[in-house]
Amino acid sequence: MILFRLMNFQTITLKDEGYPSLLKEIANPPKQIYIRGMLPKAATPAIAIVGTRKATTAGVGMAEEIAATLAGAGIVIVSGLAMGIDAAAHRGALSVGGKTVAVLGNGINEIYPAQNEKLAEGILEAGGAIISEYPPGEPSFKQNFIHRNRIISGFSVAVVIVEAPAKSGSLTTAGFAAEQGRSVFVLPGPVTHPNYVGSHALIRDGAILATKAEDVLEDLGLLQGIEGEELGTRIDNFQIELNDKENLILRILKEAGRPLEVDRIVSLTKLEPQAINQALTGLMLKGLTRETNGKYEISYR
Repeated sequence: MILFRLMNFQTITLKDEGYPSLLKEIANPPKQIYIRGMLPKAATPAIAIVGTRKATTAGVGMAEEIAATLAGAGIVIVSGLAMGIDAAAHRGALSVGGKTVAVLGNGINEIYPAQNEKLAEGILEAGGAIISEYPPGEPSFKQNFIHRNRIISGFSVAVVIVEAPAKSGSLTTAGFAAEQGRSVFVLPGPVTHPNYVGSHALIRDGAILATKAEDVLEDLGLLQGIEGEELGTRIDNFQIELNDKENLILRILKEAGRPLEVDRIVSLTKLEPQAINQALTGLMLKGLTRETNGKYEISYR
């Protein structure tokens, strides 16, 4: 097992080129991130899956299945390495050889809870990352986990909620996601089960109901270009279908003739930032655009 206290880590700041571009867009991005492992490439979309620590067997199974399907489609899975749904999401991604990022609410030198050290080892061995805004030695204070949740959503293009009770910490993640312009998907459950009280309240408040990974991919515009018995099977020669927002962004980038930042794309297209982020993610997954140093350009000619 990895001796986490003795492991090396790297630090990136807001001014560094390697700082995640999506995270940089949120209202209060961390000034620095401590990293173990490897952050995913900027062009790879990430989706967060979070939920209660006291998950049911069914909830754990759903989280693992959705994470596995999304990871199989090339999506990076982001979660908080907590017991229950978070751990299930990480395991689901690893089960198909996918990449996953765990965001800690304590210093980068320790894994909390300690029961998940083996899981953390698997994340690193699979080429994923463990990150924190807290330096070595920072205890796992309760408020740290609330602040941590803004990073989970900020790192991702969307958040999937699985089993959120009335006072679940994942509800704060959903709140941060809404403020950041990210899509929030919620899996429904039995109306009498306490683990779904918060989940159903989110749906009533406008979150998107989802029952499977394909619902998430379809709503984000990431389902096109993927076919076959396994969702993760990509093909090179196919007629790429684009929606109106994707076509508009491609036209803007082509006319600009140079890489553009998200704020500039928003200004030129008059679209909402959330719509821009979803469309850019779809275009990158289809191989039509790329991101470099926070700017987007056409990746074909």
